[in-house]
Amino acid sequence: MKPLNIVILGGTGFVGSHLVPRLHADGHRIRVLSRNRELRRELGVLPRVKVENVDVHDRARLTRALHGADAVINLVGILNERGSDGSGFEKAHVALTETVITACTSARVPRLLQMSALRAGEGASHYLRTRFDADTRVRDSRLAWTIFRPSLIFGRGDGLFFRFAGLLRIAPVLPLARADARFAPVHVGDVAEAFARALAHPHSIGHTYELFGPRVISLREIVRWTASLIGKPRWIIDLPDPLGYLQAMLGEWLPGKPISRDNFRSLQVDSVGDKDGLGELGIVAMPMELIVPALLGSDVQQSRLDAFREAQRPD
Repeated sequence: MKPLNIVILGGTGFVGSHLVPRLHADGHRIRVLSRNRELRRELGVLPRVKVENVDVHDRARLTRALHGADAVINLVGILNERGSDGSGFEKAHVALTETVITACTSARVPRLLQMSALRAGEGASHYLRTRFDADTRVRDSRLAWTIFRPSLIFGRGDGLFFRFAGLLRIAPVLPLARADARFAPVHVGDVAEAFARALAHPHSIGHTYELFGPRVISLREIVRWTASLIGKPRWIIDLPDPLGYLQAMLGEWLPGKPISRDNFRSLQVDSVGDKDGLGELGIVAMPMELIVPALLGSDVQQSRLDAFREAQRPD
């Protein structure tokens, strides 16, 4: 296919940092719109990539930024909000998607690729509800749309294995809410490849792709496996739901909000898929077992090097 002019919202995040180089490899010209272009300064090193500071919630500014684009990719999403009434999710997912659709229409951008979440619309969480509501806005638009619904996404620096690795290094005991919650984690490289292939093939227009890996695993198994990979055996306590909900309430007051009540509600819905979207796009899902041990192993080596260097510093 001929190179496209692509605008990416949320391109400085975890998925965006992998997707931008993947699309660049296909010869596309890419503009990444961000509130803080310094987050991923390395993206600007790529010759056909430009990172710009733009408030994507500002409809007029977004419309101007989209002029001349062939496609828009919306990766913006949050897992937690300030407060707990759902307004933060509503703004980040639904209101922004409405703004994107209006801006695309005004700027005559025909194509929209939208990030969502597996099991969107199920359960009682604001996160899953607003993801579904945003998807509905996209499907009801007149744009040539494609929606992606991934399970948990893993890769270097992810919010899954790397986040638990950090907790396990400092916590001798880890109380775990909703330990039986199930996931089918998908590699970030596969997610990036799915976007690239959908963009290249018109048959993806009007389709929703579920993106998940080949293995279904419980939250408890994820934590235990992570602990074994980093050499930190820990006592993991399965919390009954009343205590798990209490942990979530308390977690909302901790730095970084490690767990919230909305996270707890999301965990009540297993993040497993029914239809292999990766397979539909001709992608063979990467098993966790081929990626995660090497990633966490190198992370352990780097931690040891950092500790050694710290020990060698003069007082």
